[in-house]
Amino acid sequence: MRRFDKRVALGVALIGLIGLVWLGATGGLIWSTLDDAGRTILKDTLGERIMLLLLMWAVSLIAVGSALRFLVSYFMTAPARLAEEAQVLLGTDVKRQLVPTGSIENRRLADLFNQLVQQREALRDEMDARVQEAARNTEQEKNRLAALMSELTKSVVVCNLDGRILLYNNRARMQFRALSQAPGVAGGGELIGLGRSVYGVFDRKLVMHALENIQHRLQRGASAPSAQFITTTQTGQLLRAQMAPVRSVQTAANEPVQMTGFVLMLDNITREFEAQSRQDHILHTLTERSRAALGNMQAALEVLEYPDLEPDMHERLLAVLREETAGLGTRLRELKSSALDSTVLRWPLEDMLGADLVAAAIRRIEALGGLAVVATEVDDSLWLKVESFSLLQALSYLAERLRQECVINTVQLRLSMGAGRAQLDLCWTPSAAKLTDKVVPGWEHDPMRSGGEDTSLTIQDVVERHGGAFWFEREAATGTVFFRFLLPLAAPQEQLETSSVVRNESRPEYYDFDLFQASAQSRSLEDSKLSELSFTVFDTETTGLDPANGDEIIQIAAVRIVNGKLLRHENFDQLVDPKRNIPAITIPIHGITPEMVRGQPTIDKVLPAFHQFAQDTVLVAHNAAFDMRCLQVKEKVTGMVFDHPVMDTLLLSAVVHPNQESHRLEAITERFNINILGRHTALGDAMATAEVFMRLIPLLAERGIHTLGQAREAAQKTYYARLKY
Repeated sequence: MRRFDKRVALGVALIGLIGLVWLGATGGLIWSTLDDAGRTILKDTLGERIMLLLLMWAVSLIAVGSALRFLVSYFMTAPARLAEEAQVLLGTDVKRQLVPTGSIENRRLADLFNQLVQQREALRDEMDARVQEAARNTEQEKNRLAALMSELTKSVVVCNLDGRILLYNNRARMQFRALSQAPGVAGGGELIGLGRSVYGVFDRKLVMHALENIQHRLQRGASAPSAQFITTTQTGQLLRAQMAPVRSVQTAANEPVQMTGFVLMLDNITREFEAQSRQDHILHTLTERSRAALGNMQAALEVLEYPDLEPDMHERLLAVLREETAGLGTRLRELKSSALDSTVLRWPLEDMLGADLVAAAIRRIEALGGLAVVATEVDDSLWLKVESFSLLQALSYLAERLRQECVINTVQLRLSMGAGRAQLDLCWTPSAAKLTDKVVPGWEHDPMRSGGEDTSLTIQDVVERHGGAFWFEREAATGTVFFRFLLPLAAPQEQLETSSVVRNESRPEYYDFDLFQASAQSRSLEDSKLSELSFTVFDTETTGLDPANGDEIIQIAAVRIVNGKLLRHENFDQLVDPKRNIPAITIPIHGITPEMVRGQPTIDKVLPAFHQFAQDTVLVAHNAAFDMRCLQVKEKVTGMVFDHPVMDTLLLSAVVHPNQESHRLEAITERFNINILGRHTALGDAMATAEVFMRLIPLLAERGIHTLGQAREAAQKTYYARLKY
């Protein structure tokens, strides 16, 4: 859509009016010099041709309009565009050459701008190098802390006093994913994220009570105050939290210590609590039923001592003794099984990539000498929950004993997916000199000895620690024999679906210490500065462009901006089953086929999760009128009302650059030198829109637009604000 230039219309109207006045004045002057006969001849000559004169006048105005349009574009619009493009270079870190257009003077001005930009970039590079050198030590310390926290196996969340999250690690993200009510859609992203409130998971009163206790102990001079509490979540999970304070930096020795935030270290004790409850229940049942059973058995034994006891009664009493004895045995086995489960829970199992375990086993067995180890059919995608040390001891013990007693020099390791467990096989081809079947059985109960070291553990102990299984088997087709371990699986720890869009960095952006400065008072949205707000930048892909008449959402994606930082890893990306056909003509545009959305969640499942993901933020989209219309038509079906404040990068671009010919996303990203990865995918467009929005904020500030209210007011005055869907 190209905006009509009012200056051309005003110029044509003005020239046309002047022409009419000039013609009128000239005609009046000629009329005054004629006598009556001349006036009659002139009236007869022009009277019937006056319309021809007016027509020629109109035609001349068209020519004047064309000339004016060219002149305005050549002498006025081109300098205005040059000024806007120069403003982009001045207000952002974009590096590009301006394209000379318009008059010769304008072209020369563009060349001068380019030379100045080159000089500025050279000076900026020099200054950046000096600043980076000065800040390197500080940044290294900051990154070391963030990296340490990110890699901890303990769930850690750091918050400011408002309860806003300013740091969390990988373990916390995985744990919050397990707490999510929509784990398949939002993946816990609606619960944890920089700038989100921790009170979405924890009871505010409980946290405030713990904070008060810590602050009170700080005031009394305690050196390391902390607090612990146990709480339940909305999904029924039981969390144990340990809280420690984050203190302010003291600039003077006598300055009182202030608390600026708090650290939460979390443990999910749901399974442990359930196992303990089951064990308590079994113990209670065993005690009560055993007391009754012993009473029955004692009574039966006393009766059996009677010398004149009838044979029938004798048999019934013996049956009672057998029944009670069997019941005691069953309850004792249940108690043993429960105790074993409890032992497994207490034993520290860790998540480990299966391929890494196989590689470690190969190194360990080969180090013993005399055996070659080959990895075959290893599933690289499997994650295991294992105690790797004892498991490697078991594999080494078995391999060494095979070498000694079965006369083999090569073994193979296999790792594959079984029925809900991983299958780890130690395979070999039996030697003709030894009958493997006769020497292998029973090894699992012998104490393990490997590499000259003895241990009291057996293979069976290792298997029980993992709650798994172990057996010996022969493949009839190949003659290969193997030991098989069934091992518990762990959830994959890496999500690679969006790796092509999300920038791959060595360390996720899970921290923002600047959020220590945020407060509830600074979050009055309309008066809040754009640079301080939290935004959810989103995009939708649909079956067509008419959501009001049946076109459906087939993909929705979003990414967050918090405290002026684009959080690429805190994203939402979900395909949606539209329950209707996807027009073939649209598939080449968005690349989403019917097979891709089949079996995906429907919109009534996806929008509530997206609503939670976007809570407490401002929504941002490019051509937001269309995307918001897609959400609004689903309000009745989903019950979700998106009443968030909305910003549109199309309108904001028109505010900042009113003389540019196009405000399409491609044109803006080219203007800002932004590369779009995955154009017309929802996540790719959301990422590009977020990059554009972040570059628009400082340019809006140069025009005196600092707050959300000012930006919304300016956007509504643009020509494009009239777009409706």
